[in-house]
Amino acid sequence: MRPFVIRRPKSLDEAQDAARERPQDGVLRAGGIDLIDRMKEGIDAPAELVELRGLADETGELMRALGPAGDGMQVGALVTLAQLAAHEGFGAARAALREAAGSAATPTIRNAATLGGNLLQRPRCWYFRHADLVCLKKGGTACLAVSGENKFHAILGGGPSFIVHPSTLACALTALDAQVEVRGAEARTIAIGELFLTPKQDARREHTLEPGEVLVRAILPKAGDDQRSGYAAVKEKQSHDWPMAEAAVKMSLQSGVMTDVRVVLGHVAPIPWRSREAEAALEGKPASAALFAEAAKAALAEARPLRDNAYKIPLAQGLLREVLHRVAGVPLPE
Repeated sequence: MRPFVIRRPKSLDEAQDAARERPQDGVLRAGGIDLIDRMKEGIDAPAELVELRGLADETGELMRALGPAGDGMQVGALVTLAQLAAHEGFGAARAALREAAGSAATPTIRNAATLGGNLLQRPRCWYFRHADLVCLKKGGTACLAVSGENKFHAILGGGPSFIVHPSTLACALTALDAQVEVRGAEARTIAIGELFLTPKQDARREHTLEPGEVLVRAILPKAGDDQRSGYAAVKEKQSHDWPMAEAAVKMSLQSGVMTDVRVVLGHVAPIPWRSREAEAALEGKPASAALFAEAAKAALAEARPLRDNAYKIPLAQGLLREVLHRVAGVPLPE
């Protein structure tokens, strides 16, 4: 790994100035879990890391905030996954975020990994992570997964790259209709879906942040008394592995009827995959096992698997059905 120095600015302006001084060699760092992995793997070799955890200004306070914000809630970019997993203020309405944070990685990593780092981490595709391979995401001419081993790659929205988005929190936050606040030359607040880029938009990038921009916090909207949500993932090794598929669901439930439904799948597409087809199948209807089966089928109707990953279709369908049953309180069929 290339030697590097760490700078510890006290304000966001100072941090951004430091990043601009060395645009080719400097990088902003929060928890640094994914960044250090990439440096060890030889994918990135920055000469300078600009540490964000020591920010002492108003932005730093926002980046560490976890709690009420107006009618909703805020989660700062420096809040760790362990803090999210232990937070009791999410309740049933925002349980998906707590469950997603608690399922990620290992306890040691959750104590260091942050919301911002989790949302902005780079793909875990083994071709992208191999220092000697030049895939499409690293400036090559083709996605090597198409003709290679593609067991864990995308079945929805893929092409020209078939990565899957690695962020567990992104799946839950998308289901919860979160927004994210970004600060650069100007401050802006965008829907979380606008944070991510598909390979068709830009095969080399996964998010819309410009150089020097910093993700400050996620903002969750007001939740009604009848809102509830949930998340689940399937992994080869449930204790610490990366998911093969994820599902996050949010709904309001009154007298058994579902409204304001959100259905999001993870690790099946290059971005957190919101299924409007599944949502349409559920919206305004009484919760039932038969309806959940119909919605799960609709969610994967457009799947286009590669050679090795067709198993993800029934896997994601079954996972989504399980989450829908749990969130709606409908017993699973025997």
